[in-house]
Amino acid sequence: MEQTNRLMLRARDAMDRSYAEPLDVAALATLVHSSKAHFTRTFRATFGETPHRYLQRRRIERAMFLMRTTELDVTRICMAVGYSSLGTFSRTFREVVGQSPTAYRRDVQPLDAPGCFVMRWTRPSG
Repeated sequence: MEQTNRLMLRARDAMDRSYAEPLDVAALATLVHSSKAHFTRTFRATFGETPHRYLQRRRIERAMFLMRTTELDVTRICMAVGYSSLGTFSRTFREVVGQSPTAYRRDVQPLDAPGCFVMRWTRPSG
């Protein structure tokens, strides 16, 4: 069990580090010496969501940060966080956050708190 958890943490760390790069389940499964199906099942059992959903959420978290802290337009943010399609990015953002990227940027309030609190308060739950 401990070895499995370490392997899943290795895969999750790789996703955190390389979220903006093209990542697929096959490459992540290879990283932890597992089949795609076994990796997906084990990742979900360990973290409560599929690798794909985790990566989507991680990318959206980063996009939310960029919208709060930069003047980059939505298209540039979309590309910066690893999406190649603005439509897919916008649809995923709406599913995870509950509003469009443009509406989020319009409605976001600056948060004056330590970074760890901001990250927790703004983490999408979807």
